[in-house]
Amino acid sequence: MGPGTTGAVGREAEQLAFEFLVERGLRPVARNFYCRGGEIDLIMLDEDCLTFVEVRFRASKAFVSASQTVDWHKQRKIVRTAAMFIARNSRFATRTMRFDVVAIEGTTADSVDWIKDAFRPDNSTL
Repeated sequence: MGPGTTGAVGREAEQLAFEFLVERGLRPVARNFYCRGGEIDLIMLDEDCLTFVEVRFRASKAFVSASQTVDWHKQRKIVRTAAMFIARNSRFATRTMRFDVVAIEGTTADSVDWIKDAFRPDNSTL
């Protein structure tokens, strides 16, 4: 990852994560799904499992790792946004669902960590 604007670096990290997951057999469903409550970077199918993926990038682990930046508040936003995606795309409503994090660290993207089932919704009220 080269220097650039935050948006450009984010798009580059998301593209790297997308390619990484496709190479491992996941199939794309949607990218950058937005709704009033938030955004989900990647939505993919891992066999029959609908997978919501949060991509995080950090140039350095000096303060906190990329995966640790997905705190409970961010998790809640992702879960609510996933519920909106399902509401708008009911054909996926019966699938098993999972929330993953792809953490990319280092200026050359030499460290990609795919955390499957990184978190789960803590209740059914969303």
